[in-house]
Amino acid sequence: MAFLDNHLAEALMIIGVIALIVEVAVLGMSTYVLLFLGLSLFASGLLMNIGLLDTSYTTALWSNIVFTLGFALVLWKPLKRMQDKTDTKPIHSDFAELTFVVNADVDDKGLTTHQYSGITWQLKSQSPIAAGSKVKVTDKQVGVLWVEAV
Repeated sequence: MAFLDNHLAEALMIIGVIALIVEVAVLGMSTYVLLFLGLSLFASGLLMNIGLLDTSYTTALWSNIVFTLGFALVLWKPLKRMQDKTDTKPIHSDFAELTFVVNADVDDKGLTTHQYSGITWQLKSQSPIAAGSKVKVTDKQVGVLWVEAV
């Protein structure tokens, strides 16, 4: 315990870095709680090490409470906004090059199916396609392949 009393500032910085590593590497920035706590522990330890804060357990407790709340208030909205960004561009996959012959008529109702890669897919088309026609996949959705005649 005497070692911790003599090296409180360094211990706070080490625990803060460990909390940051766990938040980023293990949790993938999913909770933010350890991020705010890690930043506050590191900041408190650094300010104690510089001499701007008293090196005591009471100061460590209260400074971490204040810093954690401060970091949460300042960083919550930007981090939430960063997490809410979604990519809307279509993903290119192997389905884009898939061509085959349909066994039944295909329309936009999705009544025709096609077995591919162990999955039974509904086939849909913007314009009617007759049975026996060769088609190419143009788009895919969950359980649905959109096709057009080749």
